[in-house]
Amino acid sequence: MFAVVRRTLEPVLPAATEILHVGATAIPGCLTKGDLDIVVRVEGQGFAAAESCLAARFARNDGSVRTDDFAAFEDTGRMPHLGIQLTVKDGPLDVFHRFAAALRADPELVARYNALKRAHHDHPMTLYRAAKDAFIADVLQSCPSPSSRDGG
Repeated sequence: MFAVVRRTLEPVLPAATEILHVGATAIPGCLTKGDLDIVVRVEGQGFAAAESCLAARFARNDGSVRTDDFAAFEDTGRMPHLGIQLTVKDGPLDVFHRFAAALRADPELVARYNALKRAHHDHPMTLYRAAKDAFIADVLQSCPSPSSRDGG
């Protein structure tokens, strides 16, 4: 499904846009609910156009933050569920590709992430999200610099 979504979006998004498969389904061995997460990375001057384009095609993810350099969209009608995060390249929330790259590079990190997911199974989502956010922040502090574009 990632390839289908990418082929659909590439011609309508600004030039130099990166569309990357991130999230657990992009990580070998990572536990997943089966949803598909995509990050769309644009240059700052292309953000408004990309946001308009995505808003015309997908519902906004109302449970997510929205800023001048980040917006989230979703398609709950697709199987699997589709989440799209739009970020300005090197902006404050342009971290999804870095987190995915760190997990792909370190099977022990994947094992720790899976353990966190197992430990929060059947618990309130707010507790899981808080633990996940802390885990991601810790991983990103030890990752290569934001200028690294390895997100595959």
